[in-house]
Amino acid sequence: MGKYELNAIVTQRIEIAPGLLILRVAPDGWKLPEFAAGQFAVLGLPAEAKRFPFSDEENGAPPPDRLIRRAYSIASSSVDREYLEFYVVLMRSGALTPRLFALAMGDRVWLGSKFSGVFTIDEVPPERHVVLVGTGTGLAPYMSMLRTHLVCGGTRHFAVLHGARHSWDLGYRGELETLDRMCPNFSYIACISRPQEEDAPWGGEAGYIQDVWRRQPIKTRWGFQPTPEDTDIFVCGNPDMAETMVDVIGEEGFREPCKKQQRGNVHVERYW
Repeated sequence: MGKYELNAIVTQRIEIAPGLLILRVAPDGWKLPEFAAGQFAVLGLPAEAKRFPFSDEENGAPPPDRLIRRAYSIASSSVDREYLEFYVVLMRSGALTPRLFALAMGDRVWLGSKFSGVFTIDEVPPERHVVLVGTGTGLAPYMSMLRTHLVCGGTRHFAVLHGARHSWDLGYRGELETLDRMCPNFSYIACISRPQEEDAPWGGEAGYIQDVWRRQPIKTRWGFQPTPEDTDIFVCGNPDMAETMVDVIGEEGFREPCKKQQRGNVHVERYW
């Protein structure tokens, strides 16, 4: 397989809001290898690929023979490997995302055949509950985790605490609300930071993620507050949120792994 061969095909493209895209790609003529839910893959397009009309003018275009590549968290299940799904935010001045947003159904892309990352729940003991905290497209690895590991009605509780500026920026909201209704052991808590800009009154949580956490909405849903003794917390998204959230839950005894302890109960994806 040549270095610049476009070896995958766009099979689904859903622009859920301006600047937010769900992109599904399938390998063409080869089989996806195994991966763990929460890992990432690499997408690529040649420099000569067209850019999204509403992106910024490129300052210093890359050489035309260059393949532009970036890593993106996988949102699809690791069980059914017919395709990979990605949740992408448009960086108008970026090199790759304006080209990804210009793709249509049936267009070709480059997809790396090796998947990486340790931001997974594979090492979390099955008797421990899982809280998934994220902002924006930091939700992507959590969708893969839920689609792979959530057992509806099981004894392990899952909760997603997802933040965005507006309600229309809450990707996968419909799917998560459906899971919330169907699965007694799953809770979806959405919060927005700019409720005053909504077209209709917002009836959900408002504010920043760390402030919502302090209001203990998961305790209301689960009937008990997650503790370091029974729960692992994952954090992914805006780096300022991630660092603040680690401090907030640190006050409750949650800790990232360190040399003095075999495992932690906080897992942070720092990719921005």
